[in-house]
Amino acid sequence: MTDIMQQVAERKIVPVVKLDHVEDAKPLGEALCAGGLPVAEVTFRTDAAEESIRIMKKEFPDMMVGAGTVINVEQAKRALDAGATFIVSPGFSRKVTEFAIDHQIPVFPGTCTPTEVMAAMEYGLKVVKFFPAKQYGGLDTIKALAAPFPSMKFMPTGGINAGNILEYLSFQKIIACGGSWMVKDSLVLNHEFDKIRQLTAEAVELVK
Repeated sequence: MTDIMQQVAERKIVPVVKLDHVEDAKPLGEALCAGGLPVAEVTFRTDAAEESIRIMKKEFPDMMVGAGTVINVEQAKRALDAGATFIVSPGFSRKVTEFAIDHQIPVFPGTCTPTEVMAAMEYGLKVVKFFPAKQYGGLDTIKALAAPFPSMKFMPTGGINAGNILEYLSFQKIIACGGSWMVKDSLVLNHEFDKIRQLTAEAVELVK
């Protein structure tokens, strides 16, 4: 397991962040770090993603700032140029996976079927995203997938919250969970960064 994978496993939670305005990147990064969780997956769902990653990496050099919802190589290039620590995709793209491997940046491709897990294994990947977790059967499906692929570990995302994360993390094949409950869109848009810090601290305490 690479250093980044190890750090993700130690944190247990990867906050999945959507930023509409680049000026929110610094206070959000500050809130996550102050809450004890210096990691973020900044999704490429908005035009602010690339610059937000760049700002977070500059302001908080020790923070793990990944790029999420990366669906093509062009986005992967922009994420890498911005200083992203890792790449996460909602589905499995051979081109994105190959780009990440060629540039030695950890990649978590999205999977939810045995075929996709096998495709990821062809590239020697040890961890895949399982998405959307809730809609595809959650922990039961992950356990079923883990049986024929004992070397694979999973990072489920989608429908995970403070009420069910411990159940997910209790399964040894899950290294961490992606979640957005501590960084909800409404909290960011309303600049409730103290609330984000509080929810982050509670989440960190919960998974200790």
